[in-house]
Amino acid sequence: MSLAKPAFPAPDHDHGRCTAEALTHAEAVCEQRSQKFTPIRRQVLQALLSSHRPLGAYEVIDELAKSMPRPAPITVYRALDFLMANGLVHRIESRNAYLACAHDHDATSAVAFLICERCGLVGEVPAAPFAQGLNQAARSSGFAPRLSVVEITGTCTHCQTHA
Repeated sequence: MSLAKPAFPAPDHDHGRCTAEALTHAEAVCEQRSQKFTPIRRQVLQALLSSHRPLGAYEVIDELAKSMPRPAPITVYRALDFLMANGLVHRIESRNAYLACAHDHDATSAVAFLICERCGLVGEVPAAPFAQGLNQAARSSGFAPRLSVVEITGTCTHCQTHA
């Protein structure tokens, strides 16, 4: 029996390696789809990869402004739209923020976000069976679902053990 991959990174994980792997994944996805991974798209993704916490668009701009001239909001929003369309970034609806994703799935894959109320980290777990059930219930009532976002707030394992 194999254990599922943890939803949250260990506090002492190699974040440099984590970031490098996510960027390599993004490059591969863009190459596979014949999409351009432009410098601004890379920089926006790197800003989001600076931690495992979701960032608002203006927080991304602030992060980018540390190492380059402050980009226009529309530039960042366009990069975020591209990254979301290619499954490299998720929007955390309840936080009006964005989270980098290095998992191998497209923008339509069902996931549930586990949001730690203490440390702010966000984990991601597959939620296809759950989302299918919700969508089926919606369709049976005559509703045509387009998007299901599942966000679960609580406390991550690390915060539970260090409370």
